[in-house]
Amino acid sequence: MASPFHIISNSVAAPAPAGTPDPASHPRPEWLRVKFFNGPNYQDLKRIMRTLGLNTVCESARCPNMGECWEHRTATFMILGNICTRACGFCAVPSGKPAGPPDELEPDRVAEAVERMGLRYAVVTSVNRDDQPDGGAAIFARTISEIRRRVPACKVEVLIPDFRGEWNALGTVIAARPDVLNHNTETVPRLYHEVRKGAVYGRSLELLRRAKSLAPEMPTKTGLMLGLGEEREEVLAAMKDLAAQGVDILTLGQYMQPDREHLPIVRYIHPDEFAEYKTLGEQMGFAHVESGPLVRSSYHAFEQEAAAHV
Repeated sequence: MASPFHIISNSVAAPAPAGTPDPASHPRPEWLRVKFFNGPNYQDLKRIMRTLGLNTVCESARCPNMGECWEHRTATFMILGNICTRACGFCAVPSGKPAGPPDELEPDRVAEAVERMGLRYAVVTSVNRDDQPDGGAAIFARTISEIRRRVPACKVEVLIPDFRGEWNALGTVIAARPDVLNHNTETVPRLYHEVRKGAVYGRSLELLRRAKSLAPEMPTKTGLMLGLGEEREEVLAAMKDLAAQGVDILTLGQYMQPDREHLPIVRYIHPDEFAEYKTLGEQMGFAHVESGPLVRSSYHAFEQEAAAHV
């Protein structure tokens, strides 16, 4: 998922509200500063992950909320290894050729970690595995099943790749009955070439539409990163596209550059803008919109799922 450095040279940013800092002169505005937690729960969760040889997207993607979430005993498991076959311009997960096939015992270890952590809500995501015929869908399905077997009361949300449009793979995941199916759209169509290498905007929309068609009662979810150079009208158009696919939960958050080799931040989005997008999203018909600078796909995931059923 990592990528060489790209500059969005032709992007026109939406007008910023008064007080919105320029990223070049203010790398981290006040509303993006987070307290890092390093308490006993954080240390215990880290120990469990290392003991079982598991990966988390929290670490691989350098999530700013990792300390808070881990201290509250919440983590997003990343299956199918830690090498992604794509090189997305926004993502800190290492990219390249995976060393071998997926680990068939990984679902058992994830389920054991869920049990040992006492989770009531587990989020499972993955790297892209375009080297596999099913994109790793069977491992997703087995992970869901193993969690359910060991911790029947635990709800399971999956954040899946697009499986290159192999819809039988999507069916495999849905047949395992996740409680929420998430697939991130990430950005507006104009920026796909720079931001999402190997992905297609229309394919992501179709995945979300097919998921809702296959399991109408299952909440579907997607997310957008802001601050990459998208214009306001482009964001609203993408939100309307997503609402038209029957998506229940929408997340909107600030893009943060993992390092200088990744896409630069074009603009910091003020919290007031995020609040406006939340209001507009609710008016479009989303059951729940989580919108704010620090929002990520799995941030407060349990509360998002509960709100979608209200």
